[in-house]
Amino acid sequence: MRNNLVPYLSLDFAKEKEEAYKRVFKRSPLISSVSVGWDDLGITIAYDRQPPIELPKVSAKQHCIGILTDMPSSPVYTERTIDGRFMQEQTIQGECIIVPANTTHQASWDKEGSALTIAIEPTVFAQTIYEVVDPDKIELLPQFATPDPLVYQIGLALKSALIKDGTSSCLYAETLINTLILHLLEHYSVTCNSFKSVEGKLPQYKLQQIIDYIDAYLDRDLSLKELATSVQMSPHYFSRLFKETTGITPHQYVIRCRIERAKNLLQQGKLSIAEIAMEVGFVDQSHLHRHFKRLVGITPKNYLQEFNK
Repeated sequence: MRNNLVPYLSLDFAKEKEEAYKRVFKRSPLISSVSVGWDDLGITIAYDRQPPIELPKVSAKQHCIGILTDMPSSPVYTERTIDGRFMQEQTIQGECIIVPANTTHQASWDKEGSALTIAIEPTVFAQTIYEVVDPDKIELLPQFATPDPLVYQIGLALKSALIKDGTSSCLYAETLINTLILHLLEHYSVTCNSFKSVEGKLPQYKLQQIIDYIDAYLDRDLSLKELATSVQMSPHYFSRLFKETTGITPHQYVIRCRIERAKNLLQQGKLSIAEIAMEVGFVDQSHLHRHFKRLVGITPKNYLQEFNK
């Protein structure tokens, strides 16, 4: 229902977390980032399946992105108002909706469907891009339902990380969010100047510094922000230069380091596989098992049997 004079709910996902979601949808989401320790990333992510519903008019302090992940085979009739602009939509799976911070949004739809809601602090946007563009010259634009394959794939990856990896996927989630932010700013924003390309490699001393840092704290959930801070860089700039220097992302490097340390501990024979998983920074034995088999080709148990022959 359109009425620009209707009072709106003011939301702050940073303070309210799932409570903000519940104020809008009158229920808790099926899964969210709150329970897996992603609070320090400056994001709140919720996945849920919603019946036909009419949402109240809201305005959040965060940039909000809705990603339609699991939708009916036929289009869903949707009425949506963003910042006073009304549109009737036939929404389908793979589309995304962008509502910038402090922008009003109201919607209703006629079929059940699932979506991922991502609320990102404006400061996280600024921190991600400040070395390649002036954040003060960037304005994120509202976007009605629009197909975007990359945003859709990022949404699916974040949903999978919430379900499978839990508390040990902080670095992976942060990398995905950085990719999402840069994509949104490049394709759904206006700016007074264009993005500058990030070129070059990490100086050898900084590379060694980060290698030593990862080695020292491999047993904990390392975040991209923490790694970047250790070498006095922004997360985005560090991530780009690290990959340019090593050929892999920081997340991939950390996983490989964990597997190498796990191999050494297996050879020593002093800890159980479950204990080794915790010792090298995995959330549980199944998490170690999955990455070990992917990178080594056999399970930790089979590796131990081969070593003891």
